[in-house]
Amino acid sequence: MRKVIISLIFSGFVFALNIPLAYYKSYNYEKMGDYKDAIKVLIPIFKEYPKGYTINLRLGHLFFLDKKYNNSIEHYTKASTILPASVEPKLGLIRNYLQMGKYDSALSLSNSIIKRDFYNYYGNYYLLLGLKYKKYKKEAKDVAKKMLALYPTNVLYLQELAKLEYESNKQKAIKLFRDILILDPNNVVAKEYLAK
Repeated sequence: MRKVIISLIFSGFVFALNIPLAYYKSYNYEKMGDYKDAIKVLIPIFKEYPKGYTINLRLGHLFFLDKKYNNSIEHYTKASTILPASVEPKLGLIRNYLQMGKYDSALSLSNSIIKRDFYNYYGNYYLLLGLKYKKYKKEAKDVAKKMLALYPTNVLYLQELAKLEYESNKQKAIKLFRDILILDPNNVVAKEYLAK
């Protein structure tokens, strides 16, 4: 009986030691763009800890990168259920909804984040994208301007505002794209628009 207990403790200890190694391998696979193996090395951990926040969050991210959006939503939803106040899995869910064309769901979840944290960087960014995709361009511009009041040199928001302005005020858009190239001289989007 004593040997069985020691064996169980030892195997649990060995498994616990393998957790950092599995994450390490997963991150390396992700860097190489091998999302399937990045997921595969984490499955034993998920089986051992199906209600673990971190493992579900990580799997949600990896399935998103692998374009397995339903699997991603499943894991992000679990993570959000485990820690309901956390914003991370909600942002992951929004990314999935945007990719799947579920803009109303993306907008709803973005708005719920912004109600709690008015200037949440990614909550506002995903709200802007959802509004843009739904063709609510004025509202999308308003979000960009709100965030640029806080981050005047933020290339991501400047880029989105410039793209939105391009259809209605090309001169203003060109100025914004030129400003972007001052901040980010290799910005592909700005170069592409200025070459049109």
